Amino acid sequence: MNKLLATLIAGFFAIGAFAQTPAAATPAAPVAAKTEAKAEVKKTKEEKKAEHKVHKAEKKAEMKAEAKAAPAADKVPAAK
Repeated sequence: MNKLLATLIAGFFAIGAFAQTPAAATPAAPVAAKTEAKAEVKKTKEEKKAEHKVHKAEKKAEMKAEAKAAPAADKVPAAK
């Protein structure tokens, strides 16, 4: 009986100590920072994608120009 009573008293002390601890801080600030960081990453990705599209278009135009120039060089008669 003494062990049971001691266990109950110890349990009540533990519950009392747990009830007195302050609640966890609200994670509102980290959530806002995380949202801002995600928006920044998304913006950076969009900028990279736009740069890639421009580069790809430039390279495609360059390849077309080379393709047009190459057949003209082939049409020149070779000296015999």
